[in-house]
Amino acid sequence: MEHGTTLTQFIIEEQRQVPGATGDFTSLLNDTLTACKKIACAVNRGGLIGILGSADTENVQGETQKKLDVISNDVMVDALEWTGHLAGMASEEMDDPLPIPAEYPKGKYLMLFDPLDGSSNIDVNVSVGTIFSILRAPEGCDNPTVEDFLQPGTQQVCAGYAIYGPATMLVLTTGHGVNGFTLDRSIGEFILSHPNMTIPEETGEFAINMSNQRFWEAPVKRYVDECIAGSEGPRGRDFNMRWIASMVAEVHRILTRGGVFMYPIDEKIKAKGQDGKLRLMYEANPMGFIVEQAGGAASTGRERIMEIQPNGLHQRVPVVLGSKNEVERVEEYHREADGKQAVA
Repeated sequence: MEHGTTLTQFIIEEQRQVPGATGDFTSLLNDTLTACKKIACAVNRGGLIGILGSADTENVQGETQKKLDVISNDVMVDALEWTGHLAGMASEEMDDPLPIPAEYPKGKYLMLFDPLDGSSNIDVNVSVGTIFSILRAPEGCDNPTVEDFLQPGTQQVCAGYAIYGPATMLVLTTGHGVNGFTLDRSIGEFILSHPNMTIPEETGEFAINMSNQRFWEAPVKRYVDECIAGSEGPRGRDFNMRWIASMVAEVHRILTRGGVFMYPIDEKIKAKGQDGKLRLMYEANPMGFIVEQAGGAASTGRERIMEIQPNGLHQRVPVVLGSKNEVERVEEYHREADGKQAVA
């Protein structure tokens, strides 16, 4: 029975195009896929085996963890620490990078991951996911420090996410476009189902948390007001608003049919002494890489996300990503507003 191209076959064929490839990267991706399958199983069975709800603990950002946050983090660590492909890994759920135990060989890659993005949605059965980013470890680095992880997004070797929804999918880029794979549970394999995913430059959808409207900066408020005004406003056409509160689900929708997703800096975030809501290393960089490879754009509103030099493992940034023309419009509004402030 023909099932199509498996993800394992796909990445092996890609590996053959790289002179001198050793297979380490391919094996690392396969180990990551195994972890995602295990997390998918835990998410799907959560209500049946009593692992929904709060874990009564907090992560490094002071956020209450769900039981599945903790379980998903453990699954990722257990699947990757022994493989010999990593020099170290870092998780949104851990304060510091996790060194590879001494009994295991060290590899040439660094892995960063958000083990369960959108976990606040678990208890209401809304799609959640896993986000990961792979970097090269500095030459000869066996025990990486925080500084070794602080590479700009342009240095990513690979970025991807798994989305656990009506179907489990894995979306991946290695810098040569974006491809989506759907888990066929009958054979336990991810099958190529969405080849060469692209984001339309134009869109009629935007996603933002409207409850924060009173805290927004002027350029964001201007953009959203114009969208809401619809065909009678300055844009001359109607827009639809979407908001899922799961970055994986938001980005997946944009990859599937276009749109723009915004989690901008606002006065409420500034009051907490933060520079944004989403994490640069675990969310903004990998998703920015995927979106750009699909023909979209990813920005803070003022600069390209992928070019930011990180200053901390859990650094936060504003995020505006999706259809290229809309992201560029938001950037234009920021430039105009910043210019007026400079003149004043």
